[in-house]
Order: sequence, then C-alpha cells, then structure tokens
Amino acid sequence: MANADRPVTLAAIAGAHGVRGEVRLKLFGEGAQALRAFSVFDAGARKLTLQSVRPVNQGAVASFAEITDRGAAEALRGTLLTVPRSALPPLGEGEYYHHDLIGLPCVSTAGAAIGHVAGVENFGAGDILEIEKPDGKRFMVPMNAQAVPAWDADTVTVKADFVE
Repeated sequence: MANADRPVTLAAIAGAHGVRGEVRLKLFGEGAQALRAFSVFDAGARKLTLQSVRPVNQGAVASFAEITDRGAAEALRGTLLTVPRSALPPLGEGEYYHHDLIGLPCVSTAGAAIGHVAGVENFGAGDILEIEKPDGKRFMVPMNAQAVPAWDADTVTVKADFVE
C-alpha cells in the first residue's frame, strides 16, 4: 500500500484574511469541513494547530493557534498544509485517494505498458485520469469500470479501447 508517512497536501495558504491572523486557504481535498478532522498540520518546517475553519467562495478561511496577526499570516503565503498519509481516514471498497494514483504506471488490458498517471481531474461528472505516455503526449480516460477495470497500489489497468 501507499507509504504511510508520505505527506499529503490538503490546502495551501493563499494569504491573510483580516487583521487577527486568519488565513485564506486554497483547498485540495473535500472542502473546509474535511479539514476539521485534523488538529495539527505540517506547514513547511513548523506545525500549525487548527482553531477554526469556515468555507468561503473559492476556498476557506482558517485560524491557527500559532498565527496571531496579519503579518504572520502574510508571511505564510504559499505554505502547503500537509498531514501524513497514515492520518487520512481508511478507504472503503472501490475508493481511492487521488494522490495514491498519481505516478502509478499504466498498462492496457492487452498487456502493453502505456505510461503513468500524471493527474486526476474532476470536471463534475466523475474523476478522469490524465495519462502521460513515454513520448510526453497525454490522454484522458474516465475513472470508471468501463475504462479502468482494475487498479491497485502498483498499477492502473486501462481497457485497450480507451488507449490513445
């Protein structure tokens, strides 16, 4: 399975909000509510203790115990907030975390190596894998049973009909 200590980025500090040290967050996960499951985040070389978080359009606003004024908040602009992979909730059958798929090698149902997962996108109708071939060209396939009949911690199998 995936490396349990690998950091997973859940948000990035986009800048200060107000004068009391609150920060604007760009979210990479399930939304502001999901951040409440964690009390401490790794933020570069330091740890930040979450006090509150609320959704706002295009992200969230959060306060951390260690950030008490606007200057401290501004100084953290661009800082990634991560947690260890092991801190994430367990997955159910057929579920996956995007970051566990990124980088995995892809093979076709015909057995041919086709590249690796370069990204996972969701434009509203379900996840789409972006696969990069060895020549650098990319193509996309829906992350569903018709296009991706199997995946595990080592490989993603793409139905040969979907390989470009």
